Amino acid sequence: MQKNPPKAYKNAGFLRGKDARPVRILSEFLEPLSRFKYFDVKDTVVFFGSARIRSRQESTAKLRKIKAEMRKSKRPSRALLASMDAAERAVEMSSYYEDAVELARILTKWSRSLKDKGRFVVCSGGGPGIMEAANRGAMLAKGRSLGLGISLPMEQYPNKYITAELNLEFHYFFMRKYWFMYLGKALIAFPGGFGTMDELMELLTLLQTGKIRKKMTVILYGRSFWNTVVNLHALCDMGMISKDDFDLFSFADTPKEAFELLKKGLTKNYLDPDPDEL
Repeated sequence: MQKNPPKAYKNAGFLRGKDARPVRILSEFLEPLSRFKYFDVKDTVVFFGSARIRSRQESTAKLRKIKAEMRKSKRPSRALLASMDAAERAVEMSSYYEDAVELARILTKWSRSLKDKGRFVVCSGGGPGIMEAANRGAMLAKGRSLGLGISLPMEQYPNKYITAELNLEFHYFFMRKYWFMYLGKALIAFPGGFGTMDELMELLTLLQTGKIRKKMTVILYGRSFWNTVVNLHALCDMGMISKDDFDLFSFADTPKEAFELLKKGLTKNYLDPDPDEL
């Protein structure tokens, strides 16, 4: 007697193949949607930033180790000298990690004081660095936080501070971005590389073109960093963007400054909206 063939939705070979790509894409829309509804996550505040920025404790420990190697070496190699420079730079950049922790902490403390507990939940990309810092800050405030991870060729595991039931992993970058944008009511972009630039610029483009109609508070954290790596004023001078586009975002240099901008924007746009906009 022949066995019954597998049902299509249990056929792993089919589901992993190219013909089932639409099914996989739809799954990355419906499964998170179902989860967020079940766990009452109404909206989020998204933290972007580099996975390479580490805590002050971790960065200082690495610098201390390299300094010990330098003391033992009579003639330090170029590689060791380069490592020393990189470690010193990492300690300097670690201030952004600590600031992200503090910002997420005070933001979560504030959001937990609201009557509706499902509002303005901290959301990160789920990995290390600034993402870890954001989830860590939310945990310190005894709040929930999301981690929207992505499968990458290099190993990257979700950080330990994400709320377990809100820890997701995506295959498709565009579906992950969708959930960043769809739930997000505000975004803070800390220093980062290609990934951070990609996510930030896509959001600004969607706001600029009106594809995102909701009000969003966008903060570039670290004025000196962003003015160094992206010359937005040059884009304006050359006619590539308009002066009005600078209204799409603000700068902040301290957790307190960033929080006040977030609180003001979120309160005005979502907690006490203009009756004419309802």
